[in-house]
Amino acid sequence: MSGCGKVKAWQVPLRLVTGAFILHSGMEKWDGPDEQAQGVHGMARQTFPFLENIDAPRFLKLLAAGEIALGAALLTPMVPTRLAGAALTGFAGSLMAVYAQTPGLRKEGSVWPTPDGIGVSKDSWLLAIGLALTLSPHQKHQKHHKHVKHIKHAQHAKGHGGCHKHHCHHEQGGHPGHHGHLKQAKLVAREAKEARRLAKGVSPDGHSHHHAHRHGPGHARKGCPAHH
Repeated sequence: MSGCGKVKAWQVPLRLVTGAFILHSGMEKWDGPDEQAQGVHGMARQTFPFLENIDAPRFLKLLAAGEIALGAALLTPMVPTRLAGAALTGFAGSLMAVYAQTPGLRKEGSVWPTPDGIGVSKDSWLLAIGLALTLSPHQKHQKHHKHVKHIKHAQHAKGHGGCHKHHCHHEQGGHPGHHGHLKQAKLVAREAKEARRLAKGVSPDGHSHHHAHRHGPGHARKGCPAHH
């Protein structure tokens, strides 16, 4: 069922189990005896009074046909999940209405079933499954969401690529990287030290500017003991 692209893996057991159960129930009702028809019709008309105008055997046939159609829809992969889920929700909702309105199926002042109502109360599970299928994300919506997510991922990767190129550019000399900043800091420290030295009147070779100005550059190199 999941190979057709319309049914997700998690939806397969829900559709398979409920579809098979409802289909089997409808097939058994199709040729049900009069006693069964009277009992089912009597419960249904208490909740839905308009059913009094339909005789019991005919109502049982109509109910059986509806269950067969619903079961087949749940088992058919080509039927959209949300459509099948909506049909199951409506069917289960009518069963729960019968459970709520029929005397003797529930304990007095409670939602919990009596021994006679346990079988009908379990149809609440069908209602929950129908709602789950109905509220499942639409296929086109999922594709759109994946497409948007893919675009965002591509843009994010592109942004990281730009940052990587910018980082490489820094490391290769276009702009100082981590090592470049260390070199630059050392250069600034040397320049600051040189500036302090010059402020004190001392040249890089250890002579004062006054000494060099008085005796000349040649004297500073040849005559001074600092150069020997």
